Amino acid sequence: MRLQISSWEDLSAKQQSALLRRPQASQDAAIRAQAVEIIGAVRAGGDRALFELTQKYDGVSIQELRVTEAELDSASKQLSSDELAAISLAVANVRRFHELQIPSPIDVETMPGVRCERISQPLDAVGLYVPAGTAPLPSAAIMLAIPANIAGCPRIILCTPPQPDGTADPAILAAAKCSGVTEIYKVGGAQGIAAMAYGTTSIAKVRKVFGPGNAWVTAAKSIVSADPDGPAIDLPAGPSEVLVIGDKSASAEFIAADLLSQAEHGVDSQVLFVTTDADLATAVQIETNDQLSALSRADTASAALENSHIIVTASIESAIQISNRYAPEHLILQTEYPRELLASVRNAGSVFVGRWTPEAVGDYCSGTNHVLPTYGYANTYSGLGVEQFMRQMTIQELTRDGLASLGNAVACLAGLEGLDAHAAAVSRRLEASK
Repeated sequence: MRLQISSWEDLSAKQQSALLRRPQASQDAAIRAQAVEIIGAVRAGGDRALFELTQKYDGVSIQELRVTEAELDSASKQLSSDELAAISLAVANVRRFHELQIPSPIDVETMPGVRCERISQPLDAVGLYVPAGTAPLPSAAIMLAIPANIAGCPRIILCTPPQPDGTADPAILAAAKCSGVTEIYKVGGAQGIAAMAYGTTSIAKVRKVFGPGNAWVTAAKSIVSADPDGPAIDLPAGPSEVLVIGDKSASAEFIAADLLSQAEHGVDSQVLFVTTDADLATAVQIETNDQLSALSRADTASAALENSHIIVTASIESAIQISNRYAPEHLILQTEYPRELLASVRNAGSVFVGRWTPEAVGDYCSGTNHVLPTYGYANTYSGLGVEQFMRQMTIQELTRDGLASLGNAVACLAGLEGLDAHAAAVSRRLEASK
């Protein structure tokens, strides 16, 4: 399977739009209907439904939902010293970067006697979902738990599917514990989202649900967040994606490796390479095909490449315009002077600058968060950070003189809107203060 090469300037506007179109999301009507059914079963049956659904969908019979202290303690013993060191390094770097994201309070006198403040408070209870299917994701536990912990959320729970032997993945448990989470439940899929969203006897409901997952998890998050009785969610999710911009100075080998690192996520992933050099386009096409054969997930990556493209364009400025239009989850700048391009980048989840910055470092342990907007949502959403685990509240306090200074303006604006009671709430105070 070879990536197809297209010349941007030779395409019509309609063809250009088609080239940047994402693969159709795998969340079809049948999946959504099934997610609705699962959520209904959990709301009606609670813990009993969770046991039954875990048996049905995971093929596992478990006796207890919560991970025990003994299981948590034994998890680290199942990992090598190198694996534990890698987890510790990731936790340290992610913590270091996210600690700087704590919002500063605002306290300002907008005019004499009128004091306005803005403070941040942690969400009362948050639920973290960490997949553990064909590819368990201990990195997701770190990316979700560290900012929740830094934000100071009083209650942080984590749900993850059980393994065939009924235990939770040891790497996920070790990463969660190292990140400050000890309330962990062995339940996955749409049923895990439903349990966190509405609560059961064992799992108390949360205010907001975070984390990636398969099509059923994605559908369940969408459904519960649309329910007035349900929780908020982190951000819209879609398949993984990367866009790489490269010029004649770039390495075809590195670019191919970066494209494949995203293509192996799933058959509906998408990778794009945009370049000003036709020779480099051909070299990347060949290199990607050569590297593909050595991958353990070659079938998955190969299917993703069918949705993917190489685009040759006339200038780096045009390449940046294409990227901003596409709004990729990950953007890699492998050009001669990559940092000079940053000022022109408007829409991207996370940017990787220069030939020595593979996207994989952001997935694991550079320090940035890998929970990012996909499917074009980088146009309007930011990646996960500490603020998403907090809410902001404004405060105002006026003195008598401060109210007197504002009174006429308030009454005037209230009159423009025909809201007499608003004006009276000020005028009565002013009259009383005389």
